[in-house]
Amino acid sequence: MNGIDKNLWTFREAADVRRLDRFVLLMLTAAGIFGVLRLLDWWFRAVHVGNIALYLLLSLVFWWGILRLVIIWIGLLKIKKPATAPTPAPGLKVAIFTTSSPGEPASMFEKTLAACARIEYPHTTYLLDDTRDPVFREIAEQHGAVCLEIVGFPGAKAGKINEALRRTNEEFILVLDPDHVPFPGFLEHTLGYFQNPKTGFVQVCQAYYNQYRSFTAAGAAEQTYLFYGPTQMALHGMGCAVAIGANCTFRRSALESIGGHGIGLAEDLITSIRLHAAGWQSVYNPVVVSRGLVPEDLGSFCKQQMKWARGLFEVAFSEVPRAWKGLAFWQKLAYTSISTYYFVGVTMLVFVLFPFIFFATDTLSAHMKFVDFLQNTALVMLVDLAIYLYAQRWLCHPSTERGLHWRGMVLKFACTPVFVLGFVLSLVNADVPYIPTAKKAVTGTVTPFAKPLTIHAGLFLLVITAILCYRYFWMPADELVFSAEKTWGMIGFATIAFAMSVGGIFAAREAKHLKSEEPWETVPDRLTLKT
Repeated sequence: MNGIDKNLWTFREAADVRRLDRFVLLMLTAAGIFGVLRLLDWWFRAVHVGNIALYLLLSLVFWWGILRLVIIWIGLLKIKKPATAPTPAPGLKVAIFTTSSPGEPASMFEKTLAACARIEYPHTTYLLDDTRDPVFREIAEQHGAVCLEIVGFPGAKAGKINEALRRTNEEFILVLDPDHVPFPGFLEHTLGYFQNPKTGFVQVCQAYYNQYRSFTAAGAAEQTYLFYGPTQMALHGMGCAVAIGANCTFRRSALESIGGHGIGLAEDLITSIRLHAAGWQSVYNPVVVSRGLVPEDLGSFCKQQMKWARGLFEVAFSEVPRAWKGLAFWQKLAYTSISTYYFVGVTMLVFVLFPFIFFATDTLSAHMKFVDFLQNTALVMLVDLAIYLYAQRWLCHPSTERGLHWRGMVLKFACTPVFVLGFVLSLVNADVPYIPTAKKAVTGTVTPFAKPLTIHAGLFLLVITAILCYRYFWMPADELVFSAEKTWGMIGFATIAFAMSVGGIFAAREAKHLKSEEPWETVPDRLTLKT
């Protein structure tokens, strides 16, 4: 096993929050808000208005993005790390629920259930199985787990959890995804927090061990690093840490008080909202006490994102309004922000289309010099970068997680069509099947999700070539000078999106040559709790 792998399989935790940290974040946020107000004054000037409809659309998506930045900045001012988990009382009745579904590789469960058996605090592990494959029962029994056959219940994973709740009686339930391998001391970092009778669930960090397998795996992991470090710590400080569906320990009575685990494509978020609306409290403990898998190919990643996008829009349109009265102010703000995250697909689509609208019609949405735009957004962007980098001190494993996370940004752009489709499907209330994320890379082919990226890249090259040829061979000299700034500004803007598409195409084509492996075979048989 290589050194990187050994480095992953040790206990990790985020840094403490110091008074100095709060002061630095406060000063950066103040500077950022000053920059936003300055930008606001410059942006909404009559001289900048081009085509009124396009200007309003551009303003809507641009300022939606700025508003989300400000919410993130302000949220980080609430960042908090809980006290070390108290030693759990002896004799608590604890269950571990993990699920198996048709198509999931049985060999993966060997590692997961073996690791569950080595968890030190006494517990019972249940495999919630709907495969009807005797191999899964044999593996469960081999590792001391109870196999519960749960077939035909609606609600996918949540449906199986709710049926298992009816068949068991343990007061505390750790929900563990089958691709996650827990460390022996896992429960020592969660159960103690339940000494507070108002604690409904305790979530710990979600970390990975296959992010080095591919461009997509690295990018998928990069998208989560800040969420499972500073963002969840900020949510904890707001009183609304989010249950993630994996590595989350619930109090049975809390789940029963809301009618069981929430059902939907975003079942974990639904459950969090309902528990908080019912008055239960949550704890986010930023520790790495298990590691799991991220998608290794772009197709699997896009399918995962489609499910999440459709699910979060469902939460935004249905669940948040229903729970609104029961939520505190910070909870309302956080859940509204989280559930509308995938609207970023619509905003990115607008930014992609605007240069092509200009190239085709010579219509500008706004009369802004590109240099002036850069000057007036510089402070906001610099502050945002500074906050982004400073917040990385609370990453759970900084030595492997720090950086600009550019692969994550490429994948985010590559999923623009997926996010837009998720938004459209939510508007027409169309169903999206609950499909478990692929546990192994789908190799030997290029996913159809890459087609929009290929079309965009080809269209960019065609249009830019036509523009350059026209300007060089046919455009009159006076018009050439007059149109230079706006044309080159739009070309520069469009080139950024083109580079992102090329990155997405690379990620898609990588799967064609990626070797399909069972990553859990690299998991060591013995895991450590301390560094």
